[in-house]
Amino acid sequence: TLSRSPRRAATGVKPVTGKNGEIPSGFAKDEQGAQSAATNYLVALGSDGMYAKARRDQIVSAVYAPDVAAARRGDLDKVYSGEKFLTSIGLKPDGTAPTGMTFITRFNPVGSKVENFSADTASVSVWYSALFGLAGEGSKNPVSESWYTNTFTLKWVDGDWKVADFTQKDGPVPVGRDQAASGAKEMADAVQQFGGFTYAR
Repeated sequence: TLSRSPRRAATGVKPVTGKNGEIPSGFAKDEQGAQSAATNYLVALGSDGMYAKARRDQIVSAVYAPDVAAARRGDLDKVYSGEKFLTSIGLKPDGTAPTGMTFITRFNPVGSKVENFSADTASVSVWYSALFGLAGEGSKNPVSESWYTNTFTLKWVDGDWKVADFTQKDGPVPVGRDQAASGAKEMADAVQQFGGFTYAR
């Protein structure tokens, strides 16, 4: 029989309907809205869009507070466009995947919690698993799973929550099961066939 231990179920009010490009916007000015904003922003910041200049600019503008976006854009460009970084993760110097490979980076939120909340600021932690790597025969950086918790400092700017800063720490990490890893083609096909989600509590 299944244990009946207490568990935290999904909760929430009507999801947001607005969009800033591909990223949800118009979050409620309450704790649920802050959690939804942090979770959706995490997904955007962990996407492959961060590795393409035009899409990265859209994400940065949609996610960060305007003053923070202006200050961070140059640093983010250096990181995500740096040849040494790109080649270290198996990409070509222009940020694209080598022929026959599929670049995969996807953050999958498991849950969120409010650390602090006031009228115009919030601190929200999001626990998630991250898929990252290159799927393809002979990949030297195969897709692997890692677990992290990001804590976002949000501020209310022009009618929406925006990121002022965030920190990342490892875990909590669950025990791995005895499932065999999927082949490179199956992994690449899955990420291409299964779209990501937007999140709201």
